[in-house]
Amino acid sequence: MGLALLILFAILLFIGVPIAVALGLACMFAVGFTGVFPVQNLVQKMFNTSNSFSLMCIPFFILAGNIMASGGVSKRLVNLASVFFGRVNGGLAIVSTVACTFFGAVSGSAPATTAAIGGVMIKPMIERGYDKNFTGAVVAASGIIGLIIPPSLTMVLYGVSTNTSIGDLFIAGIIPGMLICLVLCFIEYFMSKKRGYKGQEKISGREKLLAFKDAVWAILMPVIILGGIYAGIFTPTEAAAVSVAYGLMVGIFIYKEIKWRDLSKVILDAAKSTALIMYLMITADVLSYVLVSQQIPQQLAAFILGLTNSTPVIMIMVIGIMLVAGCFLNNSAAMVLLAPIFYPIVVSLGVNPVFFGIIMVISLAIGHVTPPVGLCLFIATDLGKLKFEELVKEVMPLIIALIGFVMLLSFFPQVVLFLPGLIRR
Repeated sequence: MGLALLILFAILLFIGVPIAVALGLACMFAVGFTGVFPVQNLVQKMFNTSNSFSLMCIPFFILAGNIMASGGVSKRLVNLASVFFGRVNGGLAIVSTVACTFFGAVSGSAPATTAAIGGVMIKPMIERGYDKNFTGAVVAASGIIGLIIPPSLTMVLYGVSTNTSIGDLFIAGIIPGMLICLVLCFIEYFMSKKRGYKGQEKISGREKLLAFKDAVWAILMPVIILGGIYAGIFTPTEAAAVSVAYGLMVGIFIYKEIKWRDLSKVILDAAKSTALIMYLMITADVLSYVLVSQQIPQQLAAFILGLTNSTPVIMIMVIGIMLVAGCFLNNSAAMVLLAPIFYPIVVSLGVNPVFFGIIMVISLAIGHVTPPVGLCLFIATDLGKLKFEELVKEVMPLIIALIGFVMLLSFFPQVVLFLPGLIRR
């Protein structure tokens, strides 16, 4: 069964079939070919998977991110970041990273974060003398913070796939997301200092106050979401619906940058993204069902544990596999494919599920800036009119820093689990 699935899936991908469709067809043909159980069971499994209250938060968070991206939030967050970080060496690069961190707490998406902040920052950076490939590398690498700072769509997928608390994952992502922001800012500062990229002129106290006042509605959104979840006011799914309502209020009535006629396009774009992710989630769950029925994950676990029983070594191996997978698979696809396989292995070793979820999210997020299918790289290439191969060379120091960070973090679970543990006391 495992061999039949692998061969069919590889063939379908090779001839250009989309991943979600390839998963479903591979499972159907493999089950039909081997006859291990009726094919009708797969249809029932697909329906049962989609009939989940937890999955309702996916379309809401996607829609909320689209609304915020269209509502003028990115410009205000950039202005706020400039107030605090614009004067240092490489100030605009650091502003881009900090703004991506702010916007990630609104959008929950790496591509959306790169597109929104890159659309605002790339042109001014180039005009101030920054190398155009460096500007693209900064916004592409910083964009992945959108998947790590809550709310995060990838965390939702992991939580649903492994039955882990989405609220705990959201809280656990705060410190790692902020640390990644610091790591990237640190690298950008020294690269900018070496290249002679100076900071901006001094900003007056009045300008600082105005920038903060203008951005306060944007930065309140993650506070409302996380505060509401942990105060017991609403569940993560209900929080997603609240974020849509809040985003509409801010975009239409406060910032007034979303017109009623624009809503149809915003909703349609969210529906397209939702359809793709939901179908991918359903077919990946079917794959998991087929694999578990044949005890393939258990066999894989036994094989890995037969090589070594050292938890740190196994964690490094798993991170390595996820980094490679991220080079070739869409982030969402990689999460729903790999989470059900690796989760039982690491949990059997006593690894905390929330900690492992954050490690998975960061490892797969790096795939957004690694060729050949790094989506954030392609977005930055398009925004800055860059050559892809030159952008890849420029982004390598940032990728190395990100890989080093996640490897180091795997040895310190207390960094990830500190906030969830503090809140539960």
